[in-house]
Amino acid sequence: MSLNKKILFFILLCFCLQSGYAQVNENKKEPKKEKDTTEIYTKIRNYSKKNKFTQTMHKLFFRSKKPKKKDELLVPIDSTNYEGKIIRKINIITLDPFGHSVADTTQMPKNWGERMGNRLHLKTKKIAIHNLLLFKKNTPYNTYKVLETERLIRAQRYVTAVRISNQSVGQASDSVDVTIRVLDSWSTIPRFSISSNQMSIGFKEKDFFGSGQQLEYRFTNRFDDGRNANEATYTVPNIKNTYIGTVFHYNMDLDNNYIKSIDIERDFYSPLTKWAGGFYIDESFRKDTLQAPDSTFAYQPKKYTSQDMWAGHAFKMYEDQHKAITNLITTVRFLNVNYSESPSEIYDPNHFYSSEKLILSGIGLNTRKFIKDSYIFRNGQTEDVPIGRIYGVTFGYQYKNTFWRPYAGAQFSFGNYYRLGFLSMNFEAGTFFHQSKTYQTSFLFESNYFTKLFSVGSWKIRQFVNPKVIIGINHDDIIGDQLNINNDNGIPGFNSYLYGTSKAVLSLQTQTYSPHALLGFRLNPFFNYSIAVLGSPEIAMTKNKPYSKLTIGLLVSNDYLVFSSFQLSLSYYPSIPQQGDNVFKTNTFETTDYGLQSFELAKPRVVNYK
Repeated sequence: MSLNKKILFFILLCFCLQSGYAQVNENKKEPKKEKDTTEIYTKIRNYSKKNKFTQTMHKLFFRSKKPKKKDELLVPIDSTNYEGKIIRKINIITLDPFGHSVADTTQMPKNWGERMGNRLHLKTKKIAIHNLLLFKKNTPYNTYKVLETERLIRAQRYVTAVRISNQSVGQASDSVDVTIRVLDSWSTIPRFSISSNQMSIGFKEKDFFGSGQQLEYRFTNRFDDGRNANEATYTVPNIKNTYIGTVFHYNMDLDNNYIKSIDIERDFYSPLTKWAGGFYIDESFRKDTLQAPDSTFAYQPKKYTSQDMWAGHAFKMYEDQHKAITNLITTVRFLNVNYSESPSEIYDPNHFYSSEKLILSGIGLNTRKFIKDSYIFRNGQTEDVPIGRIYGVTFGYQYKNTFWRPYAGAQFSFGNYYRLGFLSMNFEAGTFFHQSKTYQTSFLFESNYFTKLFSVGSWKIRQFVNPKVIIGINHDDIIGDQLNINNDNGIPGFNSYLYGTSKAVLSLQTQTYSPHALLGFRLNPFFNYSIAVLGSPEIAMTKNKPYSKLTIGLLVSNDYLVFSSFQLSLSYYPSIPQQGDNVFKTNTFETTDYGLQSFELAKPRVVNYK
């Protein structure tokens, strides 16, 4: 039999088995479905043993799912109180991403694909995990610090799961050994896209040489004029256990617009953090289309450098019975922006794009705690949901266009689990003052709600609701000081030249989590509806045209395949200005777009008017 015939026969066999599976299981109960799925993969495995080619194909695409033994050694969940005992030893075990488990010490890679994937992966170095620890050897055991450490490790982009276990040195000993098991994620992600007029290629490395550092690069070529674009970002998230992160960024686009920046920052990464601060410098140049009073448009240059520094300190006020810590946060910030090129007077009569100095100071109370949950953005994996409150005020001065003007702002936020699910809300208001009048006044309201986990039969379902409203008063009539509803600012995949001074956005998503596997594939359908509308002093939001998007998609995972998860989505846009009506786009939406509030008071800022 020729090689092509063998390949064809192998594929046909899979499809035949798929058809047979669908017919057999149409009216069966769930336990029978799982049994039949196993039988089908057993048939495929047995067939693959006929010759070397089919053996290789099976090892490449499928995982062995051998039943677990009852006497397997599992990492125990220890409820013993070790509080105050001296930490004698800290053992760090990092695991390659395929075929391992943080809970099951006997689980090992079982096929060629898993072993090859692990060989191609550089395992995270122990020092990278050690740099994240909030506790040290020869210090008293603190349960809160251990739990916070576990959360911080789990939050790293290169980590799939983590388990911290403890063991007493002896029955009557006052010492304890701590073991940390960390399961890596596959860290290298290639990027490739092509369209009728350009091509992009690049990669994202989330764990550069096992150091916990990240490297991203993208190269783009435009076919019609041969121009190239380059974008690179290098991130050092934690320098020697200080939680000081550094980000180097460079971007030169197809139109020779560029930005070069360095960001060094330590945020309030935990409720235990006492101090934070940062320093940011950049140089930027770009040409934007601006409109003159006679409605004509022209490209206008903007070139500037900026220096942004801030510092803050947290004073612990109290800790409630649920281990939620309340801190008094004080912060100060200085921003300096120097323009070397600005748009001409006719296109920027109010000199919006001009040099400025901004001094801000903030004070407030924040309460934070993290609740472990699952089936939110990940299918069954542990997720940390922040809950808490913020009461904060911000004061400062801005020097721009030869005069100083004061600024005042306030923020109130809360978030918690309730009987009907999780709900968080954020209210912000701020304004500049000049000659007893208010300028660039902004009001922000945003909310995030998701229901409790419902069960419909054996299916799990959550409903997400995410509204956002921004209102601006006395803002400059220029694109840089106006709102849009493009992409992350409103509707993903939407891009137009529509601007306003106020906007409302609503996103609704129904996410399902399937208990069934079709030939090992677990299909989690989701549905998203997003609608947004802009408003202006001339046309209110209630009278303006809304724009919307409908998205259906699948989160696909397979326990048998080595590379187990991906996402498919199709979005429909009834209308996009400059693009037309009835527009369809694929994979423009990510189910993790619903970012949760951190309830962190950090760098003082004006209201986020975007």
